[in-house]
Amino acid sequence: MGILSIGDALTLARGRGVDLVEIAPNAEPPVCRLVDYGKYRYEQSKKEKESRKHQHASMVKEIQLRPAIDPHDLGVKVGHAIDFLCEDMKVKVALRFRGRELAHTDIGFQVVRSFVEKVAAYGHPDFEPKLNGKTIVLMVSPLPKNKRARHPDASSSGEGAAPASKPKPSAPPVATSPAAPASASGFTNSPFSELGANRS
Repeated sequence: MGILSIGDALTLARGRGVDLVEIAPNAEPPVCRLVDYGKYRYEQSKKEKESRKHQHASMVKEIQLRPAIDPHDLGVKVGHAIDFLCEDMKVKVALRFRGRELAHTDIGFQVVRSFVEKVAAYGHPDFEPKLNGKTIVLMVSPLPKNKRARHPDASSSGEGAAPASKPKPSAPPVATSPAAPASASGFTNSPFSELGANRS
């Protein structure tokens, strides 16, 4: 539309039934658009959502390990890492040494390599594990979705409904002798039955 005064621009916007929206306030002169403001806000929110989807892949989650970590604890850490990698997040592995543990860095590298092997179906290391001060550092990036293994939970839950449970076998019938008929209480050899017989 060219350069207009604010009054002329507002009059033009009202005549067309739209809003005057300032887009570049720092420009000289400032740049405005004649748009439907509600529609403009909707388009902006859609663009922000799309940009957030791409930012998700750049998120980094840290997993901390120890040289003497228990195998069960290592499995839990591996499970967390698989969750992060399946959500397209990077995983930073940090194994820290304390005191004299630094004299046995080979044990720490073995733990880190074991960790990498367990998550190999979901991510690949960006570089070889390296010792940085008292910490072994490694970065694992998620594999592309078409090359990545399915999440363990997704494969078990997506198989459909669980099969119906089998009925429990009924208890075998209790054999009762003719000499000791079952009492009303359900006991076959109740001592109270003899008391009643003696009174009669």
